[in-house]
Amino acid sequence: MKKINLTSITLLAALSLCLSANAQTATTYVAKKGELSEPELQRWSHLDLAKDSVPGMSVDKAYAELLKGKKGVKVIVGIIDSGVDIEHDDLKSVVWTNKKEIAGNGIDDDKNGYIDDIHGWNFLGNAGHETLEMTRVIKKGDDGSVTYKRALAAYEEKYNKAKEEKQQMDFLIATDKAIQKHLNKENYTIEDLNGIVTTDSNLSRSKMIMTRIMSNAGPNFRTEIEEYTKYVYDQLDYNLNKEFDGRKIVGDNPEDIKDTKYGNNIVYGPDKEDALHGTHVAGIIAQVRGNNIGGDGIANNVEIMAVRAVPDGDEYDKDIALAIRYAVDNGAKVINGSFGKSYSPHKQWVFDAIKYAEKKDVLFVHAAGNDGKNIDLSENPSFPNDSEDNKKEFASNVLTIGALDNKYGENVIADFSNYGAFNVDVYAPGTEIYATVPNNKFKYEQGTSMASPNAAGVAALIRSYYPKLSAKQVKQILMDSGTPLPINVVLGENKEPKTSVDSSKSGKMVNAYNALLMAEKMSKK
Repeated sequence: MKKINLTSITLLAALSLCLSANAQTATTYVAKKGELSEPELQRWSHLDLAKDSVPGMSVDKAYAELLKGKKGVKVIVGIIDSGVDIEHDDLKSVVWTNKKEIAGNGIDDDKNGYIDDIHGWNFLGNAGHETLEMTRVIKKGDDGSVTYKRALAAYEEKYNKAKEEKQQMDFLIATDKAIQKHLNKENYTIEDLNGIVTTDSNLSRSKMIMTRIMSNAGPNFRTEIEEYTKYVYDQLDYNLNKEFDGRKIVGDNPEDIKDTKYGNNIVYGPDKEDALHGTHVAGIIAQVRGNNIGGDGIANNVEIMAVRAVPDGDEYDKDIALAIRYAVDNGAKVINGSFGKSYSPHKQWVFDAIKYAEKKDVLFVHAAGNDGKNIDLSENPSFPNDSEDNKKEFASNVLTIGALDNKYGENVIADFSNYGAFNVDVYAPGTEIYATVPNNKFKYEQGTSMASPNAAGVAALIRSYYPKLSAKQVKQILMDSGTPLPINVVLGENKEPKTSVDSSKSGKMVNAYNALLMAEKMSKK
């Protein structure tokens, strides 16, 4: 999923008339005024809208009132992502172990085709960077198809934008270095900038620019500059580079779904730092609750199965299809997929894998995407999905998640979140989510990539405490039991005024408390 950098949005306190999911009476919700405190921000997705005035999923309330003293069964959650740091102090106790495999003996003990797959599998081997699928489409040449023409237009637009951004970032870095040289110090403050008195027009301009940057970005401005510069350079060097071949290091044929003997068992990949995305996703679901380390996971009785299949660039359909099947065959009851793309040459391989998961009663929770677009429209496809015609779903086990902001009101749906009355099912917290990142660190990240594991965590809770319910039933529970969105919302990058029925199939926000109540009732039928 594309990394999103959000600017903070100031909302007026907003009132909306909604129906409570567990009682058909009108409930008025009031947005919390002011900024969240650090402790609130670190766990806002766990908070309760009625009690805390924050559009969280009522997770803490569910544990306090519904799950206290109850025992659930262990649920395996497959994390198909960039890799997971399974040695992280807040994750290592919840990592899945393949009991059918003997570690380190170099033998495929369980005869599943993957040698020493102790904690999952790495379908990317030592590969890290990759091209985007649009780059791969146009690299194959003009076949006269609509797909090629659309990919070429999108590529040219993205490439030209990346070149402009590179120039801007290079200029910004040079400006920063000019200030460092003048002050003779690497780290400087606003006060240092204010103290610069000069008749040099270039230095005066540098002072003005960096004052503005520091005023907006704060003391960590250089980290943000470095991260965004890396993102821009990676686009030009790898993602949009038609001459780059990131796959050759893997050693397989990505056009052959039957070529399955590739990858390795190092589930965080060749560089643990590059497993940041997957480690964060895993933490949202399963970081240990109540241990006073970092944040708390949504689910308390899960094991994380790491399946590395998402590079820095677009994933290959083959890897995703095989990753889904691997997770299913090794006991996952919930799979989280925080990835996606606009082109899918071998989409049928993934569709077949989703149908296989459905047959095996596995729920696939998927991020809606971060382009701020209506993915019901034919010009904005998002893969993988569960419909080929936007009219009928071909599987009942796919739950597509949009992202929420932490301020209630008409802006509660994050402006970067994709939306769609048919292709998005429900929303979950997705901005400023605090969770694990590699090497025993924690970080705030945002995107539908974060909303998806929040929902997957609730799904895992239901499957743990009500294991007789099917994947189809769990999907319906998360949609039907949610807290209704405000009637009036703004959607997408252009903040178009819409109603909640335009946002998603359910028009709701995931609520763990309500979901568990509904699961309790459904399990008795």
